[in-house]
Parts: sequence; C-alpha cells; structure tokens
Amino acid sequence: MAHLDGDLIEYITVFVGEQLFGIPVTVVQDVFEVQRMTAVPMSVPEVRGVLNLRGRIVTAIDMRVRLGLPVPEDDTSRMAVGIEENGEAFGLMVDSVGEVLSLPASDVERSPTNLHPRWQQVACGVHRLEKDLMVVLDVTKALELQNAATAA
Repeated sequence: MAHLDGDLIEYITVFVGEQLFGIPVTVVQDVFEVQRMTAVPMSVPEVRGVLNLRGRIVTAIDMRVRLGLPVPEDDTSRMAVGIEENGEAFGLMVDSVGEVLSLPASDVERSPTNLHPRWQQVACGVHRLEKDLMVVLDVTKALELQNAATAA
C-alpha cells in the first residue's frame, strides 16, 4: 500500500452496488467512462470485453460480476478505474467513482469474518468511516480471474 507522510494512505473511492470500496491511488492509472466494448469469446464472465483507451487495448473486468452482484440492464453509464498489472491494462468497471480520501494507515482493520467469501477474495482490509465501512480493494487479487472462475 502507498503511504504518504509515513502514515496516510490515499484512496480513490468507488461504489459497486451500495458498497464503498477504496483503491490505493498509487495503483490507479486512469478513471474513465466505459464506452464501446468488444466482447471476448470464451472468456470468464467477469471479462466484459476489451476497449480501446487512447490507442491501448484495455480488458474490462466487471466488479459486479466478480463480486456476485447482478448487472443492471442499463449499464451504459458505468465508470472504470484503469490499472496496469504485469504489463497489461485493465479497467475495473464500477458503478460510480467518488472522492479521494487520505486515511491513517494505522486505521486499516482486517476484513470482518462475516464478509462474503467472494468479497474477502478481493479485500485486503477495511476502514471504518463515520457512516460507512470502506472495503480496501486488493487489485492483484481482484484480477485473479482463474480463481474467480473456479469459485463460482
């Protein structure tokens, strides 16, 4: 995780369904609106397709599908958080993007044991905020699609 001033972590906040997630700013390349996608035949369900982002091919991973949530019929206004992992570009499709939060690193807690197993697979902890619980997304785990396919 990225630390600022030794004890703060900056997160881009996103919503998937009603749940607030935090993604460490240092792993985020871009935030963009999902537009025309090309389907990828025979891919796992989480891979919604590929898209062209400024000349680069980006694999779109639907976090709703990854987390076992229903996909809305009209998902044309979805956003994506651009991530690079092992030299490949990915867009984590989310419902909306919020603000950037700087939170104390010491406040990160272990994921609750009652968190759904699919959610625990992609979480590396939680922050208890004033009115919400923010799940800290482990991007590397979120992109482990082979495990998601066998867990489904």
